[in-house]
Amino acid sequence: MDYGHELRFGSFITPSAASPRDVVDLAVLSEQAGLDLVTFQDHPYQPAFLDTWTLLSWVAARTERVRLAGNVLNLPLRPPAVLARAVASLDRLSGGRVELGLGAGGFWDPIVAMGGERLTPGESVDALEQAIDVVRGLWDTSTRERLVAGGEHHHVDGAKRGPAPAHDVEIWLGALKPRMLRLVGAKADGWLPSLPYLQSIEAFARGNATIDDAARAAGRDPGAVRRLLNVGGRFTAEGGGGFLQGPPRQWAEQVAAVTLEHGVSTYVVMGDDSTTLAVLGQEVAPAARELVAAERARTEVRA
Repeated sequence: MDYGHELRFGSFITPSAASPRDVVDLAVLSEQAGLDLVTFQDHPYQPAFLDTWTLLSWVAARTERVRLAGNVLNLPLRPPAVLARAVASLDRLSGGRVELGLGAGGFWDPIVAMGGERLTPGESVDALEQAIDVVRGLWDTSTRERLVAGGEHHHVDGAKRGPAPAHDVEIWLGALKPRMLRLVGAKADGWLPSLPYLQSIEAFARGNATIDDAARAAGRDPGAVRRLLNVGGRFTAEGGGGFLQGPPRQWAEQVAAVTLEHGVSTYVVMGDDSTTLAVLGQEVAPAARELVAAERARTEVRA
């Protein structure tokens, strides 16, 4: 189940409106600690949070190397045609450092209160699939063909294409249920669930199987889909705890095992503790990469 992707580590920072400087400082620290990715949740109906897209733009200007993404952006309140141009613009401004995490929506009462349309679970998956087609169509400047894309919930009819992003922006979907997982396999570049919602690594493995089957049915290589995971954890002096509950070396060994057995290649640690982020970037990430590289090398020799 090792898909062979480069191992990455990131932060999942609370976009608290009460302490915006602290939020940005944690993002900057993530880069300084050597992390690869900074993400923020997106709940536009939550007045206690900063607007995620504004925050991503500000952080892009304060950093130089780290990748940035919503984790995940709330599609029902972010029209995909406008979002496509926003992502492409920030990607160009940041030198190709933006990825697109998308969610179908789940908290419908506040979404409706903010002017969004209430959708059934099935309709929300349809809307997400249509949004992907709209976004990719607007990014595709290889043709001047008139763009018609989408469907009942999200569509464009003759919209001008462009601008294209500075790099091939990956679309990652926050997904748990089978139909969403099949959409990941058919059309997305990455799967971005949260371990607390999955509840177990075994559930991740079952999701992988659904995605792989859908990818093959769509004529895609399952390895084209990056597997990301939002995780919680705590560093302790003593080992022997559960997943990501122990010293840095234990974290590295557990991460390496999950990467090699279940294909996770990006670990995004939830929480706002600066020490955790520093240890993750400076100790866990290098050790985990070394373990994974060594095992991959041994596997190639045996093959």
